[in-house]
Amino acid sequence: MPGEPVDLRTQAFGQCNSLPERVVRRRRVAFTNSETRVSSPPFLASILDSLLPEIDRHEQLETAVSRGHSIPRARPILSMGLFVKRIMDLLLSAVALLLLWPLLLAIALAVKLESPGPVIYASPRAGKKGQKFVCYKFRTMFDGADELKDSLRRYNERQDPFFKIADDPRVTPLGRFLRKYSLDELPQFWNVLKGDMSLVGPRPHPVDDYARYRPDDHKRLEVKPGITGLWQVIARSNPSFETCIRLDLEYMKHWSLLLDFKILMRTVPAVLTGEGS
Repeated sequence: MPGEPVDLRTQAFGQCNSLPERVVRRRRVAFTNSETRVSSPPFLASILDSLLPEIDRHEQLETAVSRGHSIPRARPILSMGLFVKRIMDLLLSAVALLLLWPLLLAIALAVKLESPGPVIYASPRAGKKGQKFVCYKFRTMFDGADELKDSLRRYNERQDPFFKIADDPRVTPLGRFLRKYSLDELPQFWNVLKGDMSLVGPRPHPVDDYARYRPDDHKRLEVKPGITGLWQVIARSNPSFETCIRLDLEYMKHWSLLLDFKILMRTVPAVLTGEGS
C-alpha cells in the first residue's frame, strides 16, 4: 500500500495505477545478496587506445579516476565543431526515425498491451549546463514505479550518484527485453531532433541523481548529453562513477567527427549482443 515501507528481500509489493486502492499486479522478489556487486574494472587505457590515440598508453584509467585524484577539465568543443555535429545529428536522427518507424510502432503497441500506463516514459533529466529537459523512452517499468525509487536506494548496486539494480522488480518482462537491446532508448532520436540531445555524448542522468553531483562532476555537462558515448561502448559494466566522468571528459577533450563515428560504430555491436540492462 502507498506509504508503507518496502522490504524487497522478503515481501512482494503491488504496483498501483491511478486508483490507489487497486493493485494491478504483484510480484514476489528475493535478493539473495544485498551487498553491492562491483565488477572488476578492465584495463581501460588499452581499450581507449584504439579510440583515442593521443591518450598515454601507460596510464591506468581505473587508477587515475579513483578517489583522491583530480579529474582534468576537458576543453570545450569549438563552435564550428558543434555546428557540424548538429548537422550530423539532424541528418542521422531523421533517417533513423524514417527507417525505424515500423519497429517503433510495434514496440509501442507491445508496451500498451503488456501493462497499464503510458507508452512513453517522460523522464526529467539534466542536460547541457544542468538545464532540465524531458528525455523520452519507451516505458519499461510498471506505471508509478518512480514513487518506489527512494525505498530501493539501499539496494543500489552502483556507486555515488548512479542508481541501478540489476534485477529491479519494477521492470516489466517486456521492459527487460527492451533494455537488454537498448530498444527503450529509440524515442531519444526525437530528443536529438529537438536539440535536447546529441547522438554521441555523456548520458543524461535523472535530475535526482544530478542533485547528488559533487562540484567537479558538473564538468561533464559542458556539452549536450548523448544517446551513446564512450562509457556505454567500453565500460558499461563498470559501476564507478569516476570512470564514467573520466571517459566523458576524455570524449570532450579528444572530440572529432571521426571519434563520434567510431563510437556510433561500436554502439551497433554492443546493442546487437544485448549488453544493456
